Amino acid sequence: MDSEAKFSQKADSSFTMDDFAKALETHDYQFQKGQVVHGRVFQLDSDGAYVDIGGKSSAFIPRDEASLRAVTNLSEVLPLNESLEFLIIRDQDAEGQVTLSRRQLEIKQIWERLAQMQENSQTIQVRVINLNKGGVTVDVQGLRGFIPRSHLVERDNLEALKGQSLTTGFLEVNRTNNKLILSQRIATQSASFSMLEIGQLVSGKVTGIKPFGVFVDLDGTSALLHIKQVSQKFIDNLEKVFQLSQPIKAVIIDLDQGKGRVALSTRVLENFPGEMLENMDEVMASAQARAERARNKVSE
Repeated sequence: MDSEAKFSQKADSSFTMDDFAKALETHDYQFQKGQVVHGRVFQLDSDGAYVDIGGKSSAFIPRDEASLRAVTNLSEVLPLNESLEFLIIRDQDAEGQVTLSRRQLEIKQIWERLAQMQENSQTIQVRVINLNKGGVTVDVQGLRGFIPRSHLVERDNLEALKGQSLTTGFLEVNRTNNKLILSQRIATQSASFSMLEIGQLVSGKVTGIKPFGVFVDLDGTSALLHIKQVSQKFIDNLEKVFQLSQPIKAVIIDLDQGKGRVALSTRVLENFPGEMLENMDEVMASAQARAERARNKVSE
């Protein structure tokens, strides 16, 4: 009886070890979820495709993971025997087969590309697909993005934007919480900035009067005329000098595109201290000639 028990125990033990060895054999530890692999499609069926990725078992890509775009013909996006990149989205099953995706690989690559574009302060073309009270939703290379109303150039008639292509900059690119927020205003400012240079005479409208200076709109770019740059003479109250929406000409004395800052000066246009306060109309009327003279003085 003892010998039978020992034999039985040994047999059970032997079976468990064999079983374990087979499990090890079928499991391919070089393939894990989240990994990008190369493979060749060798068989298509109605549900998806089988892919050789060099493992012990073939991998499978479901039809709805074949591409980010809608697929009518699987062979167009998954051509047979062509080397393609895939993302492993599910670990091996009992047969050692992993599940692949081209769609999620494309999404991953788009997020990476957009993050790089944001870092380089680049702009991107997007298409308006829907709207709500807060702004518009847009298609960004297959991903869904959002432009807040305050960051649109046309804020009053959102309906007119539907289906339109807009040039935008990036406010937030965050794949972790799926946030892709864009700004048309940033792109407009960026384009405007490229047209500006120090020493240039510009025309704009007064949009804000603060104790420290006057804000001026230069075709979508906000600039600041500091109180010390208005005149060579002391000013105690800018509201006595300027009015909202008043047209004004000034010289750019500083530019910082990274921070979106433009600094202006009208004091450099004065022929004598206080001329901006005593006869602003005359300074504005001959601003071009005065700006040329100021520029020549600087370069001498």
